[in-house]
Amino acid sequence: MKVALDAQLAVGTATGIGEYVRGLGPALRACGIDVEMLQLPFLDPWRFDRRVVWDQMLLPFAAARARPDLLHCASGTMPFLPAGAPIVVTVHDVAWQRVQQHTRSYARLYFGDLMARRSRSARAIVTDSIFSRGELIEFVGVDPSRVFVAYLGVDPSFAAVVRRPDRVNPTILAVGTVERRKALGMAIEALAGLPGARLVSVGPTTAYEQECRERARRFGVSDRVDFRGYVSRDELLALYATTTLAIAPSLYEGFGYAAAQALCAGVPLLASDAASHPEIVANAVPLVPSGDVAAWRDAIAALLDDIDAAEMRAASVRTAAVARFTWEACARATIPAYMLALR
Repeated sequence: MKVALDAQLAVGTATGIGEYVRGLGPALRACGIDVEMLQLPFLDPWRFDRRVVWDQMLLPFAAARARPDLLHCASGTMPFLPAGAPIVVTVHDVAWQRVQQHTRSYARLYFGDLMARRSRSARAIVTDSIFSRGELIEFVGVDPSRVFVAYLGVDPSFAAVVRRPDRVNPTILAVGTVERRKALGMAIEALAGLPGARLVSVGPTTAYEQECRERARRFGVSDRVDFRGYVSRDELLALYATTTLAIAPSLYEGFGYAAAQALCAGVPLLASDAASHPEIVANAVPLVPSGDVAAWRDAIAALLDDIDAAEMRAASVRTAAVARFTWEACARATIPAYMLALR
């Protein structure tokens, strides 16, 4: 079987979807699948116009030239033009329908409504979680028999992190794109009630960062909030090694990469009770009501007050998390979608 894998979102500042294709491709090859990664290294996929050009013009051309048995559109978008092969699409979430109403109308139309309708024509669909599968079936109306769940993998380098947290100057790490649904502003408000603690935000920025900076000034914590932006893998691993705890306060996640990475790195973690988080953390960490500033402040304070116990709990669940979130398991859960598409 030869699969052409859309890998364009692994170019540049790769976020969760970039991690997905970087991990899935080699794992599929290890399972005996002939994989050709389709991407143009010089094309920035994070500008809307260039993303559309890739999806609708360059990707179908590249797929037709590769002559695969099927095309796996791994970024949630599909071409309207024929690609010369059956299509499997990964739909990571339906955030554009759920929580992205504040974004520009043309982006909501393209990534939300148009791609939702287009996904109905895929031979098979892969989702990152049972939660996302249910969301897709409810909001898009696809045939449940064509929707498969494949948890994402976490790179083994996170399992190799050696913890050396600073116990004197507690640091709270929030990983993810600085966008509204990640609820960083709520975490900044909670920080105002946690004297001595620092908040480090890591991830690509959006216009929402300025709103978060203004909120930090309003609550008098600007000197305790550090916006690092997009960082390298080595920098991220160093932060997981040294941070006191990690938080995943997002209001909506199709998978919850930040939570899964923290679990695999053995970092004490607090996650919101929203969307896929309860499924991904699997009772391994406390869940905090999403958007509730007081609840987050109190939960962080309680964890910091008993940080030794939190470290022990994190270490005890680490092995199970590392075993759950492997790229081999992700690849093996994806192959049935390919088989259905080819039938």
